[in-house]
Amino acid sequence: MKATVNWDGGLSFTGTTDSGYRTVMDGDGNAISPMESVLVAAGACSSVDVVEILKKGRFALAECRCELDATRADEPPRVFTKLHAHYVVSGEGLTEKAVSRAVDLSAEKYCSVMLMLQGKVDITTSFEIIEQ
Repeated sequence: MKATVNWDGGLSFTGTTDSGYRTVMDGDGNAISPMESVLVAAGACSSVDVVEILKKGRFALAECRCELDATRADEPPRVFTKLHAHYVVSGEGLTEKAVSRAVDLSAEKYCSVMLMLQGKVDITTSFEIIEQ
């Protein structure tokens, strides 16, 4: 995997991946910040796992949303110190056991982004099921 980040002026940068996708990031608040990108990446990566695990369990999944809340250090480097991911899933026949298992497997075994943060960031998870 490769990527290139080009300075666009000010504190704006465009990242281009080797697959051709582009992301604009900005340190002045004109686009998603690099730290916001890490937070969103953790939620997206983990949500992919949760969806795949539940689909493999043959659950009729209608929605999966990951609400993230992170705390950063007060002084530079302003790294994440805590990250909480709350999953809201809806569908038919979802069980507490199945969703709990999917969330735990993602956070503890499969989500590359969360696993990279593990040991440095206090990561917690929770979930709720909305029956349809």
